[in-house]
Amino acid sequence: MMTVSLRMLLIAWGTIACLQSVSSLPEVIKLAGLFDTNSASQEASFLRAVDAVNDDRTILTKSLVSADVGRYPADDSFKASKKLCEIIQPGVSAVFGPTTEAACHHVQALSDTLHVPFMQSKYAYIFKRADFSISVHPHPSLLSKAFADFVRKSNWRSLIVLYETEDGLVKLQELLKLPKTFHGLKITLRQLTPDTLDYRPLLKEIKKSEETRIVLDCDYDKIALILAQADELSLLTDYHNYLVTSLDVDKINLDAYVHHNVNITGFRLIDPDSSAVHQYLKKFPNAGEGKENYLFTENALVHDAVRVYAKALNDLDSLQEMEIQPLSCDAGAAWEDGEKVLGYIKEVEYVGLSGEIKFDSEGFRTKFPLDLMEKVRNRLKKTAVWTEAGGVNYTLTATEMIGQAVMKLQNKTLRITTTGNDPYVMKKIFDPPVSPEALQRMSFEEKYEGFCVDLIKELSKEVKFKYKFYLVEGGGYGSFKNGRWTGMIADLRAQKADLAVIDMSITSIRQTAVDFTMPYMSTGVGILYKKKIPPPPNPFSFLQPLSIEVWIYTTTAYLGVSIVLFLLARISPYEWEDDGEGSATNQWTISNALWFGIGSFLCQGCDILPKTISTRTVAIMWWFFTLIMMSSYTANLAAFLTASKMSSPVNSAEDLSKQTKIKFGTYCCGSTNSFFRGSTIPTYQKLNAFMESAKPSVYTSGNSAGIDRVRKEDGLYAFFMEAAAIEYHIERKCDLKQLGGLLDSKGYGIALPKDSPYTQAISQGVIRLIEKGVVTRLKKKWWEEQRGGGSCKSLGGGGGDQMSVAALAGLYMMLIGGMVIATMIAICEFTWRKRKLAVDENTSVWLEMWEELKFAINPFAGDTKANPMACDSQSASRASSKAMLSKSTAESLHKYGQIGDELSLTKARKDSVYERFNDQS
Repeated sequence: MMTVSLRMLLIAWGTIACLQSVSSLPEVIKLAGLFDTNSASQEASFLRAVDAVNDDRTILTKSLVSADVGRYPADDSFKASKKLCEIIQPGVSAVFGPTTEAACHHVQALSDTLHVPFMQSKYAYIFKRADFSISVHPHPSLLSKAFADFVRKSNWRSLIVLYETEDGLVKLQELLKLPKTFHGLKITLRQLTPDTLDYRPLLKEIKKSEETRIVLDCDYDKIALILAQADELSLLTDYHNYLVTSLDVDKINLDAYVHHNVNITGFRLIDPDSSAVHQYLKKFPNAGEGKENYLFTENALVHDAVRVYAKALNDLDSLQEMEIQPLSCDAGAAWEDGEKVLGYIKEVEYVGLSGEIKFDSEGFRTKFPLDLMEKVRNRLKKTAVWTEAGGVNYTLTATEMIGQAVMKLQNKTLRITTTGNDPYVMKKIFDPPVSPEALQRMSFEEKYEGFCVDLIKELSKEVKFKYKFYLVEGGGYGSFKNGRWTGMIADLRAQKADLAVIDMSITSIRQTAVDFTMPYMSTGVGILYKKKIPPPPNPFSFLQPLSIEVWIYTTTAYLGVSIVLFLLARISPYEWEDDGEGSATNQWTISNALWFGIGSFLCQGCDILPKTISTRTVAIMWWFFTLIMMSSYTANLAAFLTASKMSSPVNSAEDLSKQTKIKFGTYCCGSTNSFFRGSTIPTYQKLNAFMESAKPSVYTSGNSAGIDRVRKEDGLYAFFMEAAAIEYHIERKCDLKQLGGLLDSKGYGIALPKDSPYTQAISQGVIRLIEKGVVTRLKKKWWEEQRGGGSCKSLGGGGGDQMSVAALAGLYMMLIGGMVIATMIAICEFTWRKRKLAVDENTSVWLEMWEELKFAINPFAGDTKANPMACDSQSASRASSKAMLSKSTAESLHKYGQIGDELSLTKARKDSVYERFNDQS
């Protein structure tokens, strides 16, 4: 096995050695170059490439390459053909150039006839290559794809293509077909005015259209002129984006626009940092500018065409031979080795000044990368790489791109437009007042204050930018009328302002015209209505849950139950108890029966309970009655209090739509009105139809007019406005309130011109302020603290769910009245008990009462004293004895008579206890 392999290897080496000894290239290889009088830089590049090949000892070591250059007038293709026929007559191996299209067609036809390879370096939008033509220029269809990929990646939704010739549109075919696949893209075509260098009238039309994205396709020499004239018309602002189709965009002198933040973008084919370029510039130091620059694309491609051809001949030299033969345009005899050479050219892989060069099966150069260049200050910087397979891939991260925008902001003073609207922007109140002359000298922030002024101040610290406020003319936020925008949005679209800050709602139609940051405040549409003046508080409102009749019937039932219980207890023998002295007692006196009834009714219980079935049956029925009555009273009381709070005849948008007495409207020209006009909800459609048909009009000229109308019409008009404004006004106007919840959800955002480079940076700043609580603090400051905020709460406006003292005055009156009555009864009881004692002891009742009062209020008297009932019993005994003595003193003192008295003796004889004196018996 090893013997066979070694033998085959020796045979191969021998074959190669034989071929090298018998086949070789001519000692002088002639190349024809055909250039017009305007292509001196390409001619020079061609000659430098020939020198470079001859100096390169790694290829064509046995041959010398010579150049035969023919020149012709730029506008004369006939002379070009004639000149080429003269050059090729001695014999050439390839033709390079020309760059004009007419001359190219002649050369191409001749090369196909004579089988001489035609090395092209200009673009040609063709999909069928001529037989003997090879182009090192990237295929225009792929260049167009690169432009389309950039537009798609950048999410451009509209643009203007500013082209010079029809060939430019051919080069942009993939971009022009993009709207078919990229939904929503609008492309407008504008051709540069021919036969003139003054493009200002065309640029004015572009400015009037408010379009900020421009694709510029023109000759390289005109790019600087067009940019200069665009700058004169303020078309090189921060919000304009230019996509330049020239592959030499990095060679444009942008020193005049160092302080402009305009975005100029383009693709670059030649990478000045590549090793091939470094070697080339080391041998041929670059001394030219513009089209004379050695690295200008057309010049570099001529150089690469020569090097590719030399590489193909070097590959051919190692295996085959080639002979150069005389050629004639008249005879038409083809070069015998032409097809052989062409085959090797197609197989070449070479890394030149324009990068990797490789041809597909059709002979087109389709595999190549492009560098995306974007303006950074006064130079263009590489920010992305484009490939056919991967599209545009940015080398900068999203954070780095936002950082670039922030860096631009630090060198710019933003113009901020706004308008007066409480509490967002308000005139300061000066105490003492200042003169008009002093006001004119003051800056905006010295004259105005408010939520938006503070918000921008905090935002400028967060994002680090300078700013300057101004009031928009007319004070309008911005609406679309008669095909044009008005107010602050119009200023943004015209780039008169960089930001618009006010309570501007983010709506879909506004987002088509401008950009918005993340919302700094969330809100929605609410209903403003005037509070109903409450009636004077009823001190006995706690009795109102039940009618007078119910209270009368309940009182009657209470008395009836008490009397029945008293009677049944006296009738039933089981309610009587033996007292042990031969008599029976009953606990159910009329007072106890009344006490039991009222205790049960008030759910407090009682210390005496019925014992028999009959009395217990009455008690059970009474308890059940009181349970239902007290539960009903509690429920009705809660409902009564709730109903008293919901005193409005309407409480929601649905209620408004179901009645016609109360009118309702919106600000005629704001987002709230647009919300109703564009709503698909039946209720809101009904409300909108009513407002549009109402006579007189229910629309107002502003929110202030709407608020005044609500207060003036006293419950007969409701006003739809944004809830944030409603919150502000009901904090200060205590006769206003909000009905129901929000009808929708929306947010207030800071508006910027469409596709502003600062949108992301400003938006991130707003998010950080929200996260830090700065926005919440500012809202609390301007809604609840400044300019009378919170005044309605201090007046009781915040206690709407609490009952006032006036509503419960009757309850306090009943409590006080009960205590007064109890005190009077206690006095009567004391007087009644002390009356007899005062009579017996000749002491004053008032004195006794005074002594008892001192004892009652003396904290050191203790809780023990003489039993007043015992004292009363002793007093009663003494009084009875005195009565008997006063009735018959003699009889009471001489019970048994006197000595010597016959009557007394007779009594004494009847009583054996006593002794008898002078008794004869």
